[in-house]
Amino acid sequence: MSLKKVSFNNQNRAEFMQELRSQVKDYFDKNNISKYGNANLVIKTIFMLILYFAPYVMMLTGVIQSIPGMFICWIIMGVAMAGVGMVVMHDANHGSFSKNSKTNNFLAKTLYLLGGFPTTWREQHNSLHHGFTNINGYDEDISPISILRFNPHRPLKKIHRFQYIYAWFFYGIMTLSWATTKDFRQLANYKKRNVALSSRLNYNFLLYDLIVSKALYFIVFLVIPLLLIPVSWSWIVLFFVVMHFVCGIILGAVFQVAHVMPTTAFPVPDEEGNIEHNWAIHQLKTTSDYSPKSRVFSWLIGGLNFQVEHHLFPNISHVHYRKISQYVKRTAHKYKLPYHVQPNFVKAVYNHIKMLKSLGNQPG
Repeated sequence: MSLKKVSFNNQNRAEFMQELRSQVKDYFDKNNISKYGNANLVIKTIFMLILYFAPYVMMLTGVIQSIPGMFICWIIMGVAMAGVGMVVMHDANHGSFSKNSKTNNFLAKTLYLLGGFPTTWREQHNSLHHGFTNINGYDEDISPISILRFNPHRPLKKIHRFQYIYAWFFYGIMTLSWATTKDFRQLANYKKRNVALSSRLNYNFLLYDLIVSKALYFIVFLVIPLLLIPVSWSWIVLFFVVMHFVCGIILGAVFQVAHVMPTTAFPVPDEEGNIEHNWAIHQLKTTSDYSPKSRVFSWLIGGLNFQVEHHLFPNISHVHYRKISQYVKRTAHKYKLPYHVQPNFVKAVYNHIKMLKSLGNQPG
């Protein structure tokens, strides 16, 4: 059964996005640059992939043999895994890494390196999260398991009062969930709802692809280390979990502080499924930037601190978000629209924790 249709009032102050698109287009035209990735993105891609695989190879070849050394290696792999997701996979699955669609399709498969599945991820992220940001029942990024309440319109439970503490554990096991059960559950759910995930592949082939990709992932990152690294199997399993936990904490923090915040809205469609504002204004109301002045931090997390810009222009590579943020901010202020931004990541995390605490105590 498909979801009820939700419609935005695209005639409501449509001039905002029209003017903003014109300004952003002029920026690219006048500077004669492409909206896709550049040499900077290529360097970041190489850096993150080397950072991911170098510790792995050093352990397999015996360069690193001590338990503490291996522990550090798996932590580095967890950091790099998150980096591959934010820097490479994210742009590629949005089609913004390269103007060459084959390059995007190939690099989109780096999600396999996180234990994920590109087909279901695109539906959850590109279609549902970007299409219906912060709308309960549609945006799966804020509709996790019932023990977490990320939306004021979800049922409130007594245990939610402690979610500001235990939510971080669930962030930590996020990619471990991808690698094990989540993709299977999502694929079955999308099939039940008759979601067209691919124009070429049917659900049986997608299930086959999913099973094979999971098997290969566990062979590479768990079975081979178990066979070749000369330590107890329990250490390898622990290190594998630690790698995922580090990656999950990073990804959870980076993405959730952009939407589950005291300043962001959680709109509710009316009985006919209509949203009051147009899609662009909806993105401004439901999304927040953070750390706009930190170039190094932004470089490492794939520009995802500029979430407002990303949501308004998901088909533009993140390497351009810093530049176009000035146009977004200026145009939003001109039309007296919200432009949410936190001064730094620490402040953003602090306010996210406050929001989790509020959602855990206040009914919708």
